[in-house]
Amino acid sequence: QVRLVESGGGLVQPGGSLNLSCAASGSFFSLYNMGWHRQAPGKQRDLVAAIASDGTTTYVDSVKGRFTISRDNAKKTVYLRMTSLTPDDTAVYYCNAFRRREDYWGQGTQVTVSS
Repeated sequence: QVRLVESGGGLVQPGGSLNLSCAASGSFFSLYNMGWHRQAPGKQRDLVAAIASDGTTTYVDSVKGRFTISRDNAKKTVYLRMTSLTPDDTAVYYCNAFRRREDYWGQGTQVTVSS
């Protein structure tokens, strides 16, 4: 069982930056693939970025060059560094841990980009 707790969301102006964190509890964190997803009002939840257990990263095209996903296995934490934020990045951001048939989600953290 893995429990995920996101933090770091908030209100930021366009062009600004935010750092999201997702702290995990449970064993074998390093074996899990980790992802950040987001869901805007009235839209489906979509993958934003992922980092595999071997450190390989994947990004959706709309955030490439602006967002950076990373992980610290010793701290059981995954991060999402977001820069050059636009109003289109406004959403609830969810952390996800997945491996084989296991799939865990955090409760989400709100990111609002507005002037």
